[in-house]
Order: sequence, then C-alpha cells, then structure tokens
Amino acid sequence: MGKRLQSGGHKILWFSFSFFLATGSLQSMSHVLAIDQGTSSSRAIVFDPAGAVVAAAQRPFDQSYPADGLVEQDAEDIWRTTVDAVRQALAAAAVDGVEPRDIAAMGIANQRETTVLWDVDTGAAVHPAIVWQDRRTAQRCAAMRNDGVE
Repeated sequence: MGKRLQSGGHKILWFSFSFFLATGSLQSMSHVLAIDQGTSSSRAIVFDPAGAVVAAAQRPFDQSYPADGLVEQDAEDIWRTTVDAVRQALAAAAVDGVEPRDIAAMGIANQRETTVLWDVDTGAAVHPAIVWQDRRTAQRCAAMRNDGVE
C-alpha cells in the first residue's frame, strides 16, 4: 500500500516503486512528478523513491473579479504557470542528477470545479476560466436543490 506524506500543507499518498525497481520493470525510472494546480498557483514537486522531495517550484497567477460574486482566471495563465513550474522543478532536480527520463509517473491535483471551455479547432479558451468560488449559478443550484435534483 502507500504511505502518507505531507509537503507544504498538502497530503500526499505515496506508492513505492521498489517492486518495479527490483524486477527491473522501471529500471531508470524511479521518481514521481506531482502537479498541484491550485486556485492561486501552479506547483510541481519531484519526489525520490523514498518519498522525499527532491525539487519543487511554484508559480502564482492572478484571479479577476469582473463583478460582485464573479471569479475568473486566464486559462492560458493556468496552463503557462503549470508548464513553467514543471520545467523549473525538473531543472532543479537535474542539479541532483535526476533527469526527465527518471520520472516513472506523474500525478495531477487540480481545482476540479473550475470550468474552462476550449475551441475544438483552435485549442484556445473561449472565455476566462470560471473559478469554483464563482457564485453566478448559485440561484440556479439552489432552485435545483429545492426541486430535489442534487
């Protein structure tokens, strides 16, 4: 099974790769890259096989409040800060001899309820991301709950 770790206030469930390393299935791949794409920043952490942090990077991004109760983010900023954090964490890990080819797995934790609509042809966001804190649908949700739809 896994063991529980804590890094910067985040609880992480760590699964050992020792079986795979012992059998040679993942010979050179021995580290895990975790991405925490949160409400105010994107973070990347590289862990060694024992679950220790080898390197980490964090890139903040802004939220906008276009009107009372509305919370939005630039979808491109979310993407850009995530990519930057991963690149920075991998570069920092390289100082300790960990190369991208050493990454056996990657996990992602994200905002879940934040919504982004993308244009299928261009891949561009058609509107800023609507953040989970946004209240624009609160009345509709309350009406649905009152109607027994939940």
